[in-house]
Amino acid sequence: MGFTFQFILKLIAIMCLSAILTPLLKLASFKIGAVDRPDERRINNKTMPTAGGLSIFISFTVAVLWEFNNTLDSQRVWPMLLATLIIVLTGLMDDIFELTPSQKTIGIIIASLVIYFIGDIGINTISIPFVGSFQLDWLRLPMTLIWILAITNAVNLIDGLDGLACGVAVIALVTIGLTSYFFLPSNGVPLAIMIFSLVAAITGFFPYNFHPATIYLGDTGALFLGFMISIFSLQGLKNATFISVLTPMFILGVPITDTVYAMLRRYFNKKPISTADKMHLHHRLLSLGFTHRGAVLTIYALATVFAMIALLMNIASTWAIILLVISTLFGLELFIELIGLVGENRQPLMRTLKFFGNRRYRQGVLKKTKRKNKHEKK
Repeated sequence: MGFTFQFILKLIAIMCLSAILTPLLKLASFKIGAVDRPDERRINNKTMPTAGGLSIFISFTVAVLWEFNNTLDSQRVWPMLLATLIIVLTGLMDDIFELTPSQKTIGIIIASLVIYFIGDIGINTISIPFVGSFQLDWLRLPMTLIWILAITNAVNLIDGLDGLACGVAVIALVTIGLTSYFFLPSNGVPLAIMIFSLVAAITGFFPYNFHPATIYLGDTGALFLGFMISIFSLQGLKNATFISVLTPMFILGVPITDTVYAMLRRYFNKKPISTADKMHLHHRLLSLGFTHRGAVLTIYALATVFAMIALLMNIASTWAIILLVISTLFGLELFIELIGLVGENRQPLMRTLKFFGNRRYRQGVLKKTKRKNKHEKK
């Protein structure tokens, strides 16, 4: 029996295990109090179990320790599992007791330190086109911590609709898996095996989580998926190049965009960054009249576009990548302003385009500017 056929059978077994565990963990969630009760910030209108991420974690752990134990390097696997156990316990405590943002951050940092010191995963050098390569030295640890914290929290923040975080995670993981297999010859195959094992575990859980969901990922699952994506993407960043840095950023374009604009929105509104609101990407789509499934599928499509751009970057020239990045950022800003992600009154690009494209609007702006200048001179 060929390796490919065996690999497919093992992935199916992981999916089945995850699908069997999920209903059991649904009952366990109610027993231990890992539930999400309705309030003004929630989408759900009934109490929902939130420890669904445990089925993904358990299925993935079985895969790497049992199904692929002869294929994967134990020195790579054990530090990763120890770190993910810390993450899962942090998420589970949050689902039961509701931890503060600082408490969750401490848990993520401890897991990150395990990955850095025991797993020896981190960013060593950065290469910038037309400039050269730089050794990070003492910056290696803080850069690695920032990367893991940013990606983990970005995925956690987007977990606001049924099946949203799971679907976006699958798209991101498949893209990272393809990138690692074809463009990371040194460790691409073992990395791809772990990535697609995680994808299989998510796939088994997904039918229970898609709208109308019967169980949520919870912070248990959202933090776990975000953390796994961050450390998988770090495998290609050990000696980071312009492309290797941009690729995971574009693969995770949806959660990163949502997080960055949430921070800008709260800064402009003079609110703490940790303040929760209902202005995230999925909230804005719902407020514009999208159905629950429609909003989720729209974000899936957006994540797929980002993933395709990330794949193109690995075969394009440097100048083509620069033009692709500029075009993508232009289109993204236009989309963000159209849906009012930062605020309906904050549309600098739209106003600029309108200034050049609408003569009456341009004349009005120029007149206001002249009156303002005269008033200031007086």
